Formats: sequence, C-alpha cells, structure tokens
Amino acid sequence: MTETPKTPLSRQELDVFERWWRAANYLSVGQIYLMANPLLRERLTLEHTKPRLLGHWGTTPGLNFLWLHLSRIIREQNRDILFVAGPGHGAPGVVASTYMEGTYSEYFPEVTRDEAGIGRLFKQFSFPGGIPSHAAATTPGSIHEGGELGYSLSHAYGAAFDHPDLVVACVIGDGEAETGPLAASWHSNKFLNPTRDGAVLPILHLNGYKIANPTVLARIPKNELEALLRGYGHAPIFVEGDDPETMHQAMATAMDQAFAAISEIQNATRAGDAPSRPCWPMIVLRSPKGWTGPKTVDGLKTEGFWRAHQVPVADLAKGDHLAVLDDWLRSYKPEELFDEQGGLCADIAALAPKGEKRMSASPYANGGLLRRPLRLPDYAMHAVAVSGPGQATAEATRILGGWLRDVMAANRDQANFRVLSPDENNSNRLNAVLEVTDRAWEAVRYDYDDHLAPDGRVMEILSEHTCQGWLEGYLLTGRHGFFSCYEAFIHIVDSMVNQHAKWLKTSREVPWRQTISSLNYLITSHVWRQDHNGFSHQDPGFLNHIATKKADIARIYLPPDANTLLHVADHCLRTRDVINVIVAGKQPDLQWLDMDAAISHCSKGLGIWEWASNDRGEEPDAVIACAGDVPTLEALAAVKILREQMPDLKLRFVNVVDLMALQSPEQHPHGLPGETFDALFTLDKPVIFAFHGYPSLIHTLIYKRANASNFHVHGYREEGTTTTPFDMTVLNHLDRFHLVSNIVRRVPRFAARTAYVEQSVRDKLVQHTRYVREHGKDMPEISEWRWE
Repeated sequence: MTETPKTPLSRQELDVFERWWRAANYLSVGQIYLMANPLLRERLTLEHTKPRLLGHWGTTPGLNFLWLHLSRIIREQNRDILFVAGPGHGAPGVVASTYMEGTYSEYFPEVTRDEAGIGRLFKQFSFPGGIPSHAAATTPGSIHEGGELGYSLSHAYGAAFDHPDLVVACVIGDGEAETGPLAASWHSNKFLNPTRDGAVLPILHLNGYKIANPTVLARIPKNELEALLRGYGHAPIFVEGDDPETMHQAMATAMDQAFAAISEIQNATRAGDAPSRPCWPMIVLRSPKGWTGPKTVDGLKTEGFWRAHQVPVADLAKGDHLAVLDDWLRSYKPEELFDEQGGLCADIAALAPKGEKRMSASPYANGGLLRRPLRLPDYAMHAVAVSGPGQATAEATRILGGWLRDVMAANRDQANFRVLSPDENNSNRLNAVLEVTDRAWEAVRYDYDDHLAPDGRVMEILSEHTCQGWLEGYLLTGRHGFFSCYEAFIHIVDSMVNQHAKWLKTSREVPWRQTISSLNYLITSHVWRQDHNGFSHQDPGFLNHIATKKADIARIYLPPDANTLLHVADHCLRTRDVINVIVAGKQPDLQWLDMDAAISHCSKGLGIWEWASNDRGEEPDAVIACAGDVPTLEALAAVKILREQMPDLKLRFVNVVDLMALQSPEQHPHGLPGETFDALFTLDKPVIFAFHGYPSLIHTLIYKRANASNFHVHGYREEGTTTTPFDMTVLNHLDRFHLVSNIVRRVPRFAARTAYVEQSVRDKLVQHTRYVREHGKDMPEISEWRWE
C-alpha cells in the first residue's frame, strides 16, 4: 500500500478539525437533552431540558469523528462517498453533521442555520411529531434504517454494485458485528468487481460495550481480530486511542492509506493488471464509549463503559445531575463554535464539501434521482400456447426465467438490473438468465465451474439476509432487482422486510425523497410441492407477514399459471415504492388461460372463470373461489366432480390473482368496491375458498364484507410430511374431495343427495390413502387428471 505521512494535518487544520468535532458533539448532546436555551446563553435549568431523555450517546462521537475525516477525503480527492451508519440509534451524530453541512436546512427550511434553528433541531429529536433516534428516511444522506442491527454492510455493498465511482463508507458498530446477518455480509467482497463496481470501506468501530455488556470483538486479542478480518479478505488499518490530537492525525493517515489502496486496486484492475481477487482495506477504530462525555456520574465510571451507551446523565432533577450536564455541554465551548446569530463559524463550516459532494446531499442516497426506467421486452412473446383450459402443461417459473433472461439482456448496457437468490436460482427454474450473464464471483474459480464470472449479474449466496440487504441497497441507490426464494425460508428476512416497509412509508411522507423501484419477490418451491423436503419446507406464512404492512406498501399476487405469472411479473417490475410478493410453483402444472385471457383476468385482480361456472343468468347455489396454483387445480377438480354427480348444482367459479383485492377500497388501494365484491361473491350464498396459505388470512382480509360469515376457507393447516403432492392437500383438507364435501353440505336444496355424494368422496379419500402408502405416488386419476 502507498505510504502516507504520519501527520497529514497541519497545526491549523488540526485546530479547525478539533472545533468541527466539538461542534458536532455539542449538537448531538443538545439533541438528546435540550428543548430550549440551545446555545447556553442563559443559566441551564430543568425547564430547558426534555421531560423524556431518549437517544444513544455512546456511539455518536465516533460517528462524528468519522464523518469529519471522510469529508476531508471528499474535499481533497473529489470523491463520491456514501455514509452508512450501522450503529443503532446513531442519529444524533448523523443529523448533527448534515446540519453542519447545511443540507438539513435545505431539506427542512424551518430548521434554520441560527440559534432558533438549532433550537428546532434539538427539540424535534425523539420528540412527539419529530424525528427518530436512528438514521431514517428523514435523514439526508441516509439509505440505511439504523433502528435494527445487522444490515449495514450488505446495504453498503448493494449500493456499491454497478456504481464504479462510488465509495461506501460503512461504519459497523461492535455490537452490530455480533449479529448473524452482519457476520455473513463480510463475504460480500467476494462478489464485488473492482472494474465495474464501486468500493466499500468497512469501518469497524470498537467502543467496547453494548447496552450493558462488553462486545466480543473488542475483547479478543488484537492479533486474533486482525487474523479474523484478514480471513474475511480485508487489510485492516488500526486507529486506537483517546487523545483527540493524536487520534485526528492517526485517522487522517488511515484514511489516506485506505483510499490510496482503493485507488490502486481499481486502477490496476481497470487497466487489466490485477488477475487475483484484491485484499480491500478497512479501518478499525478503537475509541472510548461516549468519548468526550462525563468521565463519571454519581461516582461510577461512565465514559469508556456501558453507562455511556444511551443517556449517560439521567434523572436531571436528582442530585448534581443538571450541573453535570451543564459542565458537559459547556466543555465543548459553544461560544467558540457559533457566532452571535447562532450560525456555525465560517472556518468550521468551510470544512464541508460543496454541493452534491456533501455526504448529506449525495444523489446516491436519494436513489430515485438516479433511477432509469427498466427496459421490459414484450412478455407475451413467452406466452404458453393454451388451446383450452387444462390442455397444456408448463413449469411457470421456467417460462418466467426465459422472460427475465430477455430483461437482463435488454438492460445489460445500463447495468441496472440484477437477479438474486440464496443458491436457488436454478432450483427455482430461472436458469435461462445464465444464457446472457453469469453468477457474480470474485473468489477462486476452476475451469469446470458453472457460470461463475466477475461480471456476472446473478447474485447467489446462501444467506437470505445478505441477498435481501444487497437488493435493498441496490434499489435505494436507483436500480432494479428480482429476488427468488424458497417459500419456507423467506421468513428469515421477515424483520428486514419490516424495516424496508417502514422506510418506504416514511419516505413517501418526505417531499424530497424520490420514488425507488419496488422490492420484488418470487416465492416458489412452495408449501404444496415439497415431495422430498417435507414438513420443514412447508410454511406459507410470509403472506400473513406482508399483509400486515401498510396498505399502500403491500402487494400479494398468486398467479394460477405461467401466462398470468408473466403478466404479474411485468407489472411488478414497473411499480415503485411497494413490496410485491408473487407466489408461483416451479413444477409442471396444467395451464388455464391464454395470454389475452390472462391479461384481462390479471388486470381485474380477480374474476369469474365462466368456462368453469354454470350459473350465468341465474343465482348460484354456491361460489367456489381459489387463490394459488394448486388451490386452483383442486377447486377445478372439485367443480368437475360436482358436475358429474350433481349436474343441476349451480356453481360460480372465482379465481383471485391479486389477494389484496379482497379488501375494501377503504382498506387497500387495490380493494374491490363493495358492490362489485357482492356481485361476485353474492350477499348470502356459501363461498368455499381454496387458498394457498393459512385460512385465517382470508378471513382477516374479508371481515368487513357483507357475506363474510359465509366464507369457508380451506388452506394450510400446519399438517405436512414428505409425501405426494396430492396427499399434502388431503392432509390439509385442501383437496378436491374435501372441497366437494364442504360445498354439498352447504346447499340445503340438495340435502337429500348430500349423503351419497359425501360417501363417495370419503371412499375416494380412503382409496387415495391406501394407494399412496402402498405405491408412494398419487393415483393415476389424480396425477393424470385433466379439465374437460
């Protein structure tokens, strides 16, 4: 690595650096404690402090310190740097720095750059109607919701992919470093292409403690920590101590060294002179918890200990606590930092980069500014030829894979689309994309490897968390993506989805946030087709999780065949600021709709399949509804049985593609108007609903509908094993025979014939059970069933 001077800062620079840092720390403490008297121009009283003291001081001075030193690199090297604050609840520091750069006042004009504005800045923090205690969508320069730990590094890499001029400085708290998602995301550097992508500079901040315990990485020997980080593929640069002057010089040296190394790697690789995977630099900052805060409170160690983690001085009415706070705030000498009007002194303000080079104003942190529309080829060119319902067979997700291949090819020059999966791309039948790209891979490759290349655009790592974090970072910085996953294991990212949904909701309320591409999931290898995986792979509950999100964020689609899947996928890739979940099986299945019918059906979200109904012009005796590919098959098979045994029974068949259409328009933007819903499902007739997921979800969605009490839902009942596809439906009463039984029992005018129909289906269930236990496969009349 390039050697750098040991004292890169002049005496004058060092002095103004120290004053910037003091100002940032003062503004941070003020946000936690004060609601009046922001510059201490009066004697501090309890009335000037907040009634509820919330916030996290411990990590904040380190964040302020790093922001300052990264800004120097931007000024001197004209870099584009994105700041990701991983430590939880570090907003006091990030907000203070964005205010000092002037960006905060540009986005929030009421927070002026004077004493009154500082007062507003202080009062709004963790205050009703104000801003949260972690970096959020309301924080200029942020793409990372810092309320939950573990995702900062994967977000950083997602942002760096396909942004060759960007360096993402990712601060990782040592508490966060203990989480599973963060531990896996260290391997992201094996997927980063120095030629095409930007760089990530991880900065591991060791301040020693979590809420009340030491952190693991701060308590292992330095040589062990260095070996661990080198094993992850990084060359760590250590900056350790507590003396401000020494630490400023050491950090400036470390920054120069790290950015010189990044330039060397990128320049060599882009010139074709670096054949092996590079060892990227990183910085390890070891500084006291709550650095520059009170050394002790009530005689107990505070700075450099867990007591500095949140609010070091609490209960300000107690003892000398108010005086301790006053001394702490005045130790930063605000009179040397702000002018008479409360503006930041000019020499301090001059340390901020200019315009969009400020990390708080980076367009990369407001990805909608950079977003280019995805070129979407005509999906109808991939349509399955359907001469009649149930006459053709296809693997729906394999058909989708062919179209995604064309999407990938159409956008290759824009470098703004990636497909992600936790080692399941081919298993999910999307392998056609590998005809036009490879899997991204920077580690060792052998000549017999399958589709591994540094410039691959298919991202696979066996960590759902890392895939999710990459995709979120990619979307938040202006690009597009598609994530396929096994249904049972998409739950692994439940909490990450929560955070992204909250980000989207908040960002819609922030006028300057531009819309980003939607988060698109293909959920496959689903509950009803787990022939060899069994009970452990059987869980459709992700739908319940998504359905609880804010209505204008959540979308759930259950296309019944390949043509409807194509239309739904095209629609989802065109949307912005929502979370789209598509559920589709990957096994060969019967196809129902030609492309014209599929487009018409999906455009409505749900509708009557007239060819499967016989109630036209009459009131139906019952409605049989379905949502999902296997439920659709079983519902149609039930209709066929009933036509044979009770031909005068009037049935209406309704298929649901857009699950949220079941809600009312007041509950969801896709909700059906009441009169339309009532016309489809009637006001008083039984509705037998075959559903892909847990039955309770349907009842939750339709509880306000007029006929809600007449809905009888068949779905997953948490019964499963390694068994045949049809036996899975039988175990959960989703099969055609249980559907038939439920229907005939709810039509009073056929009561005299009900017993015979029910007996016939019970006989079939007995026959089925004996057959699968003996032969290990479904009866031919099941496996070879066709609609006629």
